[in-house]
Amino acid sequence: MLRSKLRALLLGAGTAALMSATALVPTASAATAAPAADSGTTSASAAFWSCTVPPGYTYTGTRATYSCNSSGYRSTQYYVQQPSDGLRACTVPAGFTYTGTRTTYSCNINGYRGTEYALATPRDGLRTCTVPAGFTYTGTRTTYSCNINGYRGTEYALATPRDGLRACTVPAGFTYTSTRATYSCNINGYRSNLYTLRAL
Repeated sequence: MLRSKLRALLLGAGTAALMSATALVPTASAATAAPAADSGTTSASAAFWSCTVPPGYTYTGTRATYSCNSSGYRSTQYYVQQPSDGLRACTVPAGFTYTGTRTTYSCNINGYRGTEYALATPRDGLRTCTVPAGFTYTGTRTTYSCNINGYRGTEYALATPRDGLRACTVPAGFTYTSTRATYSCNINGYRSNLYTLRAL
């Protein structure tokens, strides 16, 4: 009888100790919390929360906070970082184009989903959703990859202008020596001109 009471008493004490130890261990959700505000890092490429998007940066997320407003209302704080190839960002900075889009709450400003862009550095042969300055294009196709408003958009095959290139536009500093009608440069479902470029 005494032995069974002693066993029960020891078992109860062990259970209580285990529960106390468990309470001191951090939960998984605490360990994987959202990125905290900037802790004073000076690395130019490090992502951090900011009340503005500095020149040369883009942002990949937003949150509403009282930290950026002295008037007592919540305002938007941005998770900013330097742009790079393949980065999914909420803006397209100068010097970049994009190869795809999707709607997401990550780019939310006013409670609605915003557009997120897959950034890319322009180069020959790249298929993109815009034609950056200094480039022309040699073909198009319609795709949902370049969707902004729920409809299919146009995707362009980029090319650097040069003598003899058959292109869909005549960039500044070039003329053309011949043309032909083609569906390769189609934007609105009709044939358009393909130009043989010549530098001036």
